[in-house]
Amino acid sequence: MMHRTVFLIAAALAIAPLTAQAESAVTIPPAPAEAPAPGVGLETAVLAGGCFWGIQAVYQHVKGVTNAVSGYAGGAQKDADYETVSSGRTSHAESVRVTFNPREISYGKILQIYFSVAHDPTQLNRQGPDSGTQYRSEIFPQSEEQAKIAKDYIAQLDTANVFKRPIVTKTHTMKAPFFTAEAYHQDYAFKHPYQPYIAFNDAPKVENLKKTFPDLWRDQPILVSQAEKGN
Repeated sequence: MMHRTVFLIAAALAIAPLTAQAESAVTIPPAPAEAPAPGVGLETAVLAGGCFWGIQAVYQHVKGVTNAVSGYAGGAQKDADYETVSSGRTSHAESVRVTFNPREISYGKILQIYFSVAHDPTQLNRQGPDSGTQYRSEIFPQSEEQAKIAKDYIAQLDTANVFKRPIVTKTHTMKAPFFTAEAYHQDYAFKHPYQPYIAFNDAPKVENLKKTFPDLWRDQPILVSQAEKGN
């Protein structure tokens, strides 16, 4: 298992090629076949797909998103801390809770971003340099409607053979509690843009969002600190 700390040391020795990592090829899946009518009020989506730093950074740049918080989902409250989750011996996955306005962006579009630029849904229990069940690809639906949309979308992508390898993304069977991660993990990519791990793994995701979904791109990210002050 290659932990992020190990990666930081290795990447620091190869910092010269960082600019070459500015963008990478991504597979852009079609949008969900059907989108529900916009609801009233804000909605939330909870998504896991590798290190939460990168997932959070992507959605912070998406129009219609009002907050994106790093945390843990799938396990018990007593295990919801970084060191314990990083052991790989809990049921938690590093996750991000995305709060969004359904009149500006649909849950289906949130998932389209998730399956394209946010992470690779064909990597089993890993993402990039990080491995372990805590880095798995999993959707934690917040309603029965979300569960149906997610399952139908995965089936749609599988039928269309969008990816060269099978999709391994799980859809949680029930609404799972979300536990907010420690304060130092929030807005991490924004605060540490030149850290080798961020530059290699997460900055390309944000750049791909800008190139692939220009109509949804937000130049200034919505930060957790700003969102909380607005509430």
